[in-house]
Amino acid sequence: MRVIKKYPNRRLYDTEKSSYITLSQVHDIIRSNEDFKVVDAETGEDITRSILIQIIIDQENSENPIFTTDMLTKFIRFYDDAAQSLFGEFLEKNMSMFTEQQKKFQQQVVEGLMDSPVTRMMQDVTERNLTMWQDMQQRFFDIATMGIRPAASGDEAEKPAAEPKSKKKRK
Repeated sequence: MRVIKKYPNRRLYDTEKSSYITLSQVHDIIRSNEDFKVVDAETGEDITRSILIQIIIDQENSENPIFTTDMLTKFIRFYDDAAQSLFGEFLEKNMSMFTEQQKKFQQQVVEGLMDSPVTRMMQDVTERNLTMWQDMQQRFFDIATMGIRPAASGDEAEKPAAEPKSKKKRK
């Protein structure tokens, strides 16, 4: 495992290459699927997570961020909430599913199957899975944030929730 030391002057030192590196170079290490960890040079404490968060912040400050303000706000609401561990597990499982589907798609590209019926079927399955994942994510956020909303007072607390309005039929 590649070890990177972080010094008090905020510099990162790659022990494998015996040279200082930047966060951008750590990002390259991650993209190359190389195992690594970052340790505090003085204490030996594993600070890999904080470096990963810094890389995400750098990426999110670019022109094409992944996370919307609404999504980040919801993430923050889950901290110190009873649903925090459930939320973490939910994200981890969905990232695994997304990664598996991405690998399958890349494999198909490499094998030159882009015009085959199997590929079209896999694309359809992937699109349906993505739609299902998005629906599941929205339901999860809706359920999880219900516990965050302030409780209604008095009579409102005892009334059942209003039935959703049905959509008018088009002629």
